[in-house]
Order: sequence, then C-alpha cells, then structure tokens
Amino acid sequence: MKNIFLILALISSIYASNMKKPILSITASGSVVDLVYKNNKLYTATDAGVVDIFDYKTKKIIKQITVPKIKDFMGDDVDSTIFSVDEFDDNIMILSKSKNGYNRIHIQKNDKKTLIIDYKKSLAIIKAKYLNKNTLILALLSNEIISYDIKKEKENYRVQVSGAKFSDFDLSEDKKTLVVTDESGDVNIFDTKNGKSIKVLSGENLDNVFEIDYKNGVIATAGQDRRVAVYVPKFNSAYHIQAKFIVYSVGLSPSGKIVAYSSDENNNVTLQSTITKSTIGHFTGNDITLSNIVFINENEFLVASNSPTINLYKIRNK
Repeated sequence: MKNIFLILALISSIYASNMKKPILSITASGSVVDLVYKNNKLYTATDAGVVDIFDYKTKKIIKQITVPKIKDFMGDDVDSTIFSVDEFDDNIMILSKSKNGYNRIHIQKNDKKTLIIDYKKSLAIIKAKYLNKNTLILALLSNEIISYDIKKEKENYRVQVSGAKFSDFDLSEDKKTLVVTDESGDVNIFDTKNGKSIKVLSGENLDNVFEIDYKNGVIATAGQDRRVAVYVPKFNSAYHIQAKFIVYSVGLSPSGKIVAYSSDENNNVTLQSTITKSTIGHFTGNDITLSNIVFINENEFLVASNSPTINLYKIRNK
C-alpha cells in the first residue's frame, strides 16, 4: 500500500513540475466577464460596470469606460455588470445589465457614449458583437439570434436557434458565418447575411455547452459533460477530448491548430494539438473558475477568471 501511495505522489509531483505558471498578470477593475483582443489593445468587460482598455505592449490601462449604475430591488445604486464588449473602427460596443430583466447597449466613440438599445425594447440580450460597423449580432436568453441595424434601429432578421437555452456564439474571421451553441450540446451554423441555417453539428457534447470558439474553420466547445468538442466542418471531422472535470472555458489559437481548455477542478489549462491530438502543455496559476481563454498569437494566450486577474502565458520561451 505504501508503494502505491509513493507512486501516486511521484506522478503528482512530476505532473506539478510540468505545470507552467503565468509570465505576468494584469488586473482589471472587477471580475472579468468578457475579454477581447484587437489591434494590440485588450478590452475587458467587468462586473464593476467598467470596461478597461489596456495597451497590450505595455500592459497598462490606457482608458476606462464606465456605464451608469442601476437600481437594485432595494432601490440602491449598484454597478451594472457588463456582459459583452467589442470594437469596430474605434466604435466600442458595451452590453450591460439594465432593469426589468432586460439589458442595454451603449456605443462609445471619441469619448461620447450613446445609448442605442435600452430596456424599453424588452430584449433579454445575453451577448452582442459587431457584424460590421452598422450591424450587431444579438443573442437572446430565448435562444434567438438578431441581426440589428444600428442606424435604422431595427432588426434585419430574427431566427430561433432551437428550443434549448442559449449558451454562446462566435463569428468567423470574415464575419460570414456564425456558430451558436446551447444547453442541447449542438452547434448550429448560420449565414450572417440572411440568418439561414447552414448546418447542425451534434453528437460530441451530450449536455450544456458553456463556451464556443471559432478560428480558421475550426470550432471548439467547452461542455458540462467534461468534453471539449472539436469540429472541422470543411473536412466533416469531429471528435472530443475527455477532461477530468467540467470544462468551463475553451479557446483556439488563430490558426485553429491549438485548443486550450480548463481541464480540472484546480482551474488549470491544458493545451492540445487539434491535428495530432497530442498534449502540448499544462498551465497553472488560476484560483477561480475560468471565464475566458484568448490567444494573442500561436505562442501567447490570456486566461481570465471570475476575478480581476488576467494571466498571460507563453507556450514556449523563445
């Protein structure tokens, strides 16, 4: 029996010694809900009602955008959680909590913040991203997807994804296709021009999917069933990775050749090749449940959690 414990201890020690730690950490204004990297800038949406904008080269905050506070059920002023942030041509889109169960969207440009969707539109928006400068893709709690014209203040189209509860969506780099996932575990692919369904991917996740990422034609999901599904629709390829714990977050490198995912109860991150399916490395240093994994390039990635800390990792020390 002692020998078994010694072997287990040795394996655990070797595993721990192979864990890579962050090369540095960035601190946001509150717990990070959404994380976007564009043009050497890092945009963080927080539960403190603040978007922090960092210069990625210096890792310093260069700007902060605060949304108005809201009233809680006691009538007190509280911070409005920001659910999504995005940027297009210096226009910064901010989706935040409003009232009566609905959310709102502001767009800020040149230090001027404009409310374009308020609670009166009765939209329970969970996530929002730019399709182009004048169009937003909105996802509702009811698992409906809306293409919204900012200038005309009207919907271009609205589609019902399925009867399941919405989880997450992502857009292709050219913005022509949209991938949506929900508590069914399926992945629905849509044409963003008209909202028409292109394909439904299923069978790899058997339960609720928390996150989805879409890079260079590769799709990856983070599942409650402890699975990371990897789809390459172009080649009709699909498989899943079995993790040790519920997978809360997933991210793909720009090429789609590397998938990163939260892999155990200690919030560690494992990287795997999507081509050879071999493990690239294990990364540690996150104390709370992960919320975002964002690759900067093929060698650097960021991990955010339900805390203000954002950790930066390097796969290889060049």
